[in-house]
Amino acid sequence: MLCRKLLKKFPKATHIGLSNYIGGSGFPWNILQVHPVNYRTMAKSKFEYVRSFEADDTCLPNCWVVVRLDGRNFHKFADQHNFTKPNDERALRLMNKCAATVMEELGDIVIAYGQSDEYSFVFKKKSNWFKRRASKFMTHVVSQFSSSFVFYWSEHFKDQTLLYPPGFDGRVILYPNNQNLRDYLSWRQADCHINNLYNTTFWALVQQGGLSNSLSEERLKGTVAGDKNEILFSEFNINYNKEPEIYRKGTVLTWCKVEENSNKRITPLGEQEGKDVVIKRTRSRVLPFHVDIIANQFWEERPEILADDS
Repeated sequence: MLCRKLLKKFPKATHIGLSNYIGGSGFPWNILQVHPVNYRTMAKSKFEYVRSFEADDTCLPNCWVVVRLDGRNFHKFADQHNFTKPNDERALRLMNKCAATVMEELGDIVIAYGQSDEYSFVFKKKSNWFKRRASKFMTHVVSQFSSSFVFYWSEHFKDQTLLYPPGFDGRVILYPNNQNLRDYLSWRQADCHINNLYNTTFWALVQQGGLSNSLSEERLKGTVAGDKNEILFSEFNINYNKEPEIYRKGTVLTWCKVEENSNKRITPLGEQEGKDVVIKRTRSRVLPFHVDIIANQFWEERPEILADDS
């Protein structure tokens, strides 16, 4: 419609040369201001029907949205990059840095939990981020995490070159109430404890006991937690309960109020020389904790995480 009006008023302007003619001084700019909506009408085409093939993946309202990502073929990645067994603190710190970046860059994440090569991000119950589309939740989290992993690699692995970029997959899970969400996070932390106890015992048998991988697996077959603790203590003098908590409990990331001090130079009115003053500000920062999230204490100390208005 707009093109027809312009061509009628300016017959010398061809459809091809119209954009050049617009630059002239005689162009009626008021038409663009009066009829801006016509540009959106012009953008439509006969091909737009293909949008109807897109599946509706809107997450149910008033549910916790959890995005969990996992490393793809990470055992091979760890071996080729010489990760320390059973735990590589550099890798865990890098994972935590990437997860904190996700929380800072993306909106509405209230808490995250990570262990080994996985991380779970919990979005607000009432979040309307990207209209609650599951594909948006998942792809934004995974892409931001993956790019951060490559970007911050050299800060944590100073003597190890990144041989190839890692891969991560993701999934979206909905939990309708607070207890479901707590049970999910408790499940992931329990999994962290079970896997780490096994790996700690396994690699003690290999590295200190001199057993092969297959013999170590055979030795641990059918054992329970008490058996593994006994092997560690009696044969290798390792008290599992004194192992670093980042290994045994994983990492919880939450938003915390932090008071920050900064120096600023000001010049008082009527004075020529400035002076330095300390400015105190309270900001929200993502901080890591290696604590028990299965018991009630963590949640009682941080009621804002599960608040109704979250």
